[in-house]
Amino acid sequence: MLPGVLERAKFAGVQRFVVVGYDLASSERAVTLAENDTRMWATVGIHPHDATNYSPAAEERLRELARHPRIVAIGEIGLDFYRDLSPRDAQESAFRAQISLARETNLPIVIHCRDAYPETLALLESEADCITVILHCFAGDAGDAECAFRHGWYLGIGGTVTYKKNDELRAIVRSASENLLLLETDAPYLSPEPFRGKFPNEPARVALVAQRIADVRGETKDSVVAYTTENARRCFPRMGSDC
Repeated sequence: MLPGVLERAKFAGVQRFVVVGYDLASSERAVTLAENDTRMWATVGIHPHDATNYSPAAEERLRELARHPRIVAIGEIGLDFYRDLSPRDAQESAFRAQISLARETNLPIVIHCRDAYPETLALLESEADCITVILHCFAGDAGDAECAFRHGWYLGIGGTVTYKKNDELRAIVRSASENLLLLETDAPYLSPEPFRGKFPNEPARVALVAQRIADVRGETKDSVVAYTTENARRCFPRMGSDC
């Protein structure tokens, strides 16, 4: 239950949380959690899986939610050509509309991308100029990472960086500027080693991600925590000094 999750996170040194919306219902819940706990902020958005539910009414509700001071980003939004739970044209339409909404509300965007990096990056290059971009749970290749670095987009790094065969992601993390790395859990999925495959993942385990990044980059865990926290402050201005 939530109290236990928060207590374990506190024990692991995790003190602030961004609760991510993926449809209208979860976005509403995220806002409620953030309203009731000063350690929490929220994002609001419609995931590509639910793109067929994007409508003028849904957009207007997202617009209303985005005005809340505890909302720090629009997301998660993007393209998912792995599961294809919504038609690709609907995914692209919802993605473009929510990028426009982020520009209107002056908020960053949190991007979901699976098996669609060429299309996602091209769309961001054409549509997301001057918008802060977070590539959530980054799973692209070195070329995709170079594109992100060139544009100053942030890479969200989670439990997958600990997986034995994920040398490519570790190489990307090793070469990345510290100014473009963020820690994340993707809870309740993608638990890091030694909890891989164990559900649910939870925020306390982000400490394991920080340690693995430190090992890969030859840094201390404390330094990784310090600069990724500073990146979060810069990336999500509404969090301010509370982050």
